[in-house]
Amino acid sequence: MSSILTGKNIRISVFGQSHSKAIGAVIDGLPAGFRIDNDKVKSFTDRRAPGRAKFATARKEADTAVVLSGLVDGVTCGAPLGMLIENADTRSGDYENLRRVPRPAHADYAAAVKYNGFQDVAGGGHFSGRLTAPLCYAGAICLQILEQRGVQIKAHIASVGDIADTPFDPVEIPNVDIAAKAFPVLSDEQGAKMQAEIERARMACDSVGGVIECAVTGLPAGLGEPMFDGVENQLAKNLFAVPAVKGLEFGSGFAGTRLRGSQNNDAFTVDADGQIRTETNNHGGILGGITSGMPILFRVAVKPTPSIAQPQKSVNLDTKASEELVIRGRHDPCIVPRAVPVVEAVTAVTVLDLLG
Repeated sequence: MSSILTGKNIRISVFGQSHSKAIGAVIDGLPAGFRIDNDKVKSFTDRRAPGRAKFATARKEADTAVVLSGLVDGVTCGAPLGMLIENADTRSGDYENLRRVPRPAHADYAAAVKYNGFQDVAGGGHFSGRLTAPLCYAGAICLQILEQRGVQIKAHIASVGDIADTPFDPVEIPNVDIAAKAFPVLSDEQGAKMQAEIERARMACDSVGGVIECAVTGLPAGLGEPMFDGVENQLAKNLFAVPAVKGLEFGSGFAGTRLRGSQNNDAFTVDADGQIRTETNNHGGILGGITSGMPILFRVAVKPTPSIAQPQKSVNLDTKASEELVIRGRHDPCIVPRAVPVVEAVTAVTVLDLLG
């Protein structure tokens, strides 16, 4: 089913709509006997929650998870972990006109065709980024389990518009607590420029997109399978479930196509501990779909938020006539900052599933 992330070991079923009474998830396959640090979980999910920054939607949601099953005294017991998050600050009336006039670049039209007009339009229904809240809860737990196993996942905003952050060193990922920052970048100076660009877009009743760079360290060589079960394949399948993601590249990615093989190839070497590594990491930690022991490194492209306050050209689905659309409601002028923990969460779920 479309709302189920199906791994070999971990399965996550996400339910709810943006303005339904609640949203949530059932997480199956978590190892038994793991004590969850709820403070860490809340700290992580708060990074995605709305209404906490000027560059985010003004919608206010506590995003407090209520656990229904799967835990005994805070410890996983092997049963599926069921959780839900109540929706509180909804204004469904702001979206009623979208049933007839779809937003450009949004799922409104495709959903109307697929569901014969019965789709929930309020807040985007189950196409909304709101559904990433339970996904972040699942990812927060997986991150804690991975941390115990020596695996770290960290991401930052690589760019907003044409303003770029300092990229990760692909061989030695810096030991920086990016998650502790209100705006997750390596260069605070560039981060300030990005925030100014987001504000310019907001004041122009417009939006702006960007790129998120993510790294995974601490994985051994040999994980994954060739062809259809490669590590890139599994990450790509899950990452494209994140709303607004439109592109993905690993290692040198598209830039590598402008290099000769002699420049793009990563020479093998043996480090001081006797481990085989590569001098560079253009392959992004994956060769033939299998981890090489180097950091997994990839970048995710996030499109500008479709819901903007400028009048836009659309059509009336009832009359088939052209119609000007004015979007109401509360929307992010840039979804990239809040998407950073979502990318980390999806990566954590995928990596834990790979480790088994």
